Amino acid sequence: MKIFFSAGETSGDLHGANLAREIKKISPSTELLGFGGDEMQAAGVKLVRNYKNYNVMGVAEVIKNLRRILKLLDDLTEIILEEKPDLLVLIDYPDFNWRLAKRVKKFGIKILSYIPPSAWAWRKGRAKTCAKIADEFIAIFPFELPVYEQAGAKIYFLGNPLVDTVKTNFSEDEARKFFGVKKSDHIILLLPGSRKQEIKLLLPEMLKAAKILSEKRPTKFFLPIADGVNESKIKEQIDAANVEIILTKKNRYELMKISDAAIATSGTVVLEAALLNLPCVVLYKMARLNYFIGKILVDIENFSLPNILAGKKIQTELLQDEVQPEKIVEEILKLYRGETYREKVLIELKKACKKLGEHGAAERVAKKILESAKN
Repeated sequence: MKIFFSAGETSGDLHGANLAREIKKISPSTELLGFGGDEMQAAGVKLVRNYKNYNVMGVAEVIKNLRRILKLLDDLTEIILEEKPDLLVLIDYPDFNWRLAKRVKKFGIKILSYIPPSAWAWRKGRAKTCAKIADEFIAIFPFELPVYEQAGAKIYFLGNPLVDTVKTNFSEDEARKFFGVKKSDHIILLLPGSRKQEIKLLLPEMLKAAKILSEKRPTKFFLPIADGVNESKIKEQIDAANVEIILTKKNRYELMKISDAAIATSGTVVLEAALLNLPCVVLYKMARLNYFIGKILVDIENFSLPNILAGKKIQTELLQDEVQPEKIVEEILKLYRGETYREKVLIELKKACKKLGEHGAAERVAKKILESAKN
């Protein structure tokens, strides 16, 4: 049996590697090949192309590299048709992967989409388009199912991989020793994300809030540096804000586990925090034109993942003009250890996280992939 993976970015490479390892455990003789990265290769996938050689971001970069990207599409299409895999597994990366899927579908290649496009939030018509191309879908959030089911897709929710991957290796005492903090210390994390635009728009407001907080009550502030982020630029902003922030690179989950709360940019990190019992004040801000367009196209009441899972606002979200230091401070003060409000939020976060499913999602998805490849 032969399975071809297509994953064009870091997160997809990690997902693909986890699935490859589980598939090899269940069916060692299965041949795995595809478009991915070093993680997938280390997990037993024979790479036909490495995404790092094609990884571009932004409209200008895409236009500049368009010829190479189109050549990559041609090459992968040709390889897939030559290899004739029993199943093509698309892992996220929708703009590229669905063009590839459309090309090979007409030649009878069976297709499974893992982490399909987010049609539940906007461009719901995509679900119908995708349902005509892929034979089956596996979502990582339960709220993704209805729009695809309505489009006639065979879609499954088998759990979320974060339930397995978000875990700590230190005890809380060991973590405090590593970060040089006492049990009595109040710790607030600043989580501005990894995208340049998010950092530009949100970090200044986070730092202003930290400055105000430091004057209200004793607090240690930490900022974990994400991979690929320009640390010197972050330091420049911190120096300009005249507030003491400790930058870290290691053991992010351990740090989350011992912190009071976080001021966080909306994204996966907020869900990781929820799984580690860390409440957040969630921020999001974008260019005004993008926000205006988004208000027209996006149909959701909440924008942070724990709130979407819960189906209600269980922790504060501040969007666009609401992102003000004074408002951030007002909300984060409610989340310090010992505050009654914090305990209520943690109870609701635990309920929301239960909707992500039990441990072992990668194994269940691997079994489904093998079953789809056989049938």
